[in-house]
Amino acid sequence: MNIITWIILGLLAGVIAKSIYPGSQGGGMISTMILGIVGAFLGGTLFTLLRTGTLQLTSASLSIPGVIVAVIGAIIAIYLWGLFQRGSRA
Repeated sequence: MNIITWIILGLLAGVIAKSIYPGSQGGGMISTMILGIVGAFLGGTLFTLLRTGTLQLTSASLSIPGVIVAVIGAIIAIYLWGLFQRGSRA
């Protein structure tokens, strides 16, 4: 996948995940894009692990199922980032 596709998938997945996840996450367009790209890798890797039983670093593609997997991965990334931030404040 080329870099423009990564940016489009990242923005799309990040915006959808931020709108679904409750609470205020803050951040601008760059952080939303990075969140979506991390979500695409996280979701793609977890989907491959569940489907094949092997751990491979893969990414979701720019398709409807790929965006759904990327959004699920981005929601998991938002949750993990929230846990990390709460743990570092204590």
